[in-house]
Amino acid sequence: MRQERTVQASLFDLFAGHEIGRELKAMSAWLDGHRELLGLVAADLRRNGLKETGRQGLPAESVLRCAVLKQHRQLSYQELAFHLEDSASFRAFARLPHAWSPQKSVLHKTISAIRAETWEQINRVLLASARESKLERGRVVRLDSTVTAALIHE
Repeated sequence: MRQERTVQASLFDLFAGHEIGRELKAMSAWLDGHRELLGLVAADLRRNGLKETGRQGLPAESVLRCAVLKQHRQLSYQELAFHLEDSASFRAFARLPHAWSPQKSVLHKTISAIRAETWEQINRVLLASARESKLERGRVVRLDSTVTAALIHE
């Protein structure tokens, strides 16, 4: 049965003193303050007919945190798998169970199970929190529409 969240954090989950480590620590604290998001992700990870016995998958909390890392750092699944195995700060942020280093196929399967509607709700909670903290009003949306060359037939 898949857990919703990691019940006990490891003593070895330490963030680096570097700017990125401090940023990940602040993001982790924000996610800890919004545990209702875990229920949304857990619901997406549950499939019809899934048995409650057998091997446990990544907890929903770890899946959400890995997805946030992937998007925030603009990583491919292969790069995400490497950084989760290599970086203590990334592992601490993702709250991976002890000695687990998920492969890129597992990361792809679990992260892609998060529905667009769930991402929309997560973004709404994030924007509401930013408004409350007076960091962002959320009135303007900026998109990157950089044109790049691609091998596409006309």
